[in-house]
Amino acid sequence: MLTAKQQQLLSYIKQHLDQGGVSPSFEEMKEALDLKSKSGIHRLISALEERGFIRRLPNRARALEIVKLPDSLSSSAHAAPGANVVPLRKPTPAPLAASTIAANDVVEIPLHGRIAAGVPIEAMEGQTMLSVPAALLGSGDHYALEVSGDSMIEAGILDGDFALIQRADTARPGQIVVALIDENEATLKYFQPEGRKVRLAPANRDYDPQVYDADQVRVQGRLAGLLRRYN
Repeated sequence: MLTAKQQQLLSYIKQHLDQGGVSPSFEEMKEALDLKSKSGIHRLISALEERGFIRRLPNRARALEIVKLPDSLSSSAHAAPGANVVPLRKPTPAPLAASTIAANDVVEIPLHGRIAAGVPIEAMEGQTMLSVPAALLGSGDHYALEVSGDSMIEAGILDGDFALIQRADTARPGQIVVALIDENEATLKYFQPEGRKVRLAPANRDYDPQVYDADQVRVQGRLAGLLRRYN
């Protein structure tokens, strides 16, 4: 079952596709649903994608396609006057350069301080938001951490990079994860479970792996992408 907002967004996407042949931009969806930030739209789209109602088409600016509709939307076109249909703002006609603008859609995700790519440091929680190109993120909920240290440089993760993390509490062996150690220190490392132990391995031959009891380590997310600034 879809939430009211999920159904409202799906209905708006359908209207936009029917009228213009392209899905709406994140900005248009945010305005149509009267949300304050695009991160809310990203979460709604991820939820619809996970439930199989929409899918993203790769390498296209406006890359949403409706796969199926719930019964409530399928029958809404024939609803009687006064039926409980969620009202929507009409899509604004898109300018000629709309598909170029849509390619630059961004979402805002929480930026939770700095994380050590070397020796673990205390995990930091913050309220700062980071604007991220939507194309870098897949399904699910995400947050960002600023990398501190050089122990992951052989994996292409440099000091000062922003690690984009998909929230998760599990990982496959060999994935790069945010690992919380003893509930107060976080680090970015390769995840290698070894029986009752967990090896957190660096990507720098100058550093040794860190080995902990399995109950000392809690996965808080998997690496989904990187942002890098060039000064």
